[in-house]
Amino acid sequence: MPDQRLLLINLGSTSTKLAVFDDRHCRFVETIRHPADVLAPFEDVSAQHDFRKSAIVDRLRTHGVDPRSLTAIVSRGGVLKPVPAGVYAIGPELVADARSSRYGRHACNVGCEIAFDLAAELGIVALMVDPPTCDDLCDEARFTGLPRITRRAAWHALNQRATARRLAADLGKTHGELHAVIAHLGGGISIGAHAGGRVIDVNNCLDGDGPFSPERAGSLPTGALVSLCFSGAHTEEEIRRLLAGKGGLFAHLGTTDGEEIERRIRGGDLAAQKTVDAMAFQVAKSIGAAACALNGRIDAIALTGGLAHWSRLVDLIRERVRFLAPVRLYPGEDEIGALAAGALRALAGEETIRQYG
Repeated sequence: MPDQRLLLINLGSTSTKLAVFDDRHCRFVETIRHPADVLAPFEDVSAQHDFRKSAIVDRLRTHGVDPRSLTAIVSRGGVLKPVPAGVYAIGPELVADARSSRYGRHACNVGCEIAFDLAAELGIVALMVDPPTCDDLCDEARFTGLPRITRRAAWHALNQRATARRLAADLGKTHGELHAVIAHLGGGISIGAHAGGRVIDVNNCLDGDGPFSPERAGSLPTGALVSLCFSGAHTEEEIRRLLAGKGGLFAHLGTTDGEEIERRIRGGDLAAQKTVDAMAFQVAKSIGAAACALNGRIDAIALTGGLAHWSRLVDLIRERVRFLAPVRLYPGEDEIGALAAGALRALAGEETIRQYG
């Protein structure tokens, strides 16, 4: 038997991804797709708890894994209150915040609940690694021009921090020695200033802050946004969907599919080309801003996430930022691997298991 057998779960809006690791060896990984008609009877994602939990347990049986052989269950973090980055024990207070959706609604909130429930039944530990609301921002990054509004972090913490560890190792440094700008390029785009194992500044991509992305509007001219909100043409919910879900490339081009957009550009679609040029321009500007947050001390710039496979976009960004530091590519995002690595560090005593609260 391995020292640690981990069940890793990562819930998306229409999918449940799970894996079992025997120490660092992946025994299996699988993504269960949930068609829209199957999910339609549920009022919202929080009502899918029992359905998703049963699907996970069934897959364990299919792969011949006895739940009693597990030593820990690890969930991707949900939208929770701001906490320092790290590995957390999933306990009653965390589950209560996840269930209430007081800080935001996401399928991963349900993942935390399922991990806690299964772990309680089995008498083992449930863990969460680098949730998207982990927050180590410097004080200056929190300020806005209105005292009643402060900036908060909501970003691709799990993949960015895993990428930072890979980048540090590639440069012959420890994570704590690294100074870098890391840009996660996906459906949302987050750009973090990494210094000494912390991210001292990062855009809140959950609310659409920062550069526009395939589905998010990004930072907008404030006056025009206020006028749109009070125009009477949209409800509050519709405005929020325009900002995060139906903004960005989708708003301009009617799709978030990079391959389709690339085909259009190759076919002579100038509107598609200009829109991608503009997105790359905004990403590059945000990387430059993060460089300022680091006082210009940058070991490297790393591009990661699904869109880091898109050579056109990568080349456009690299051309504008390479004068700041070398640009390295880490395409894709291995969230399951990052969850396993974080949990194994914590269970081996290399990293403290934090308490949420």
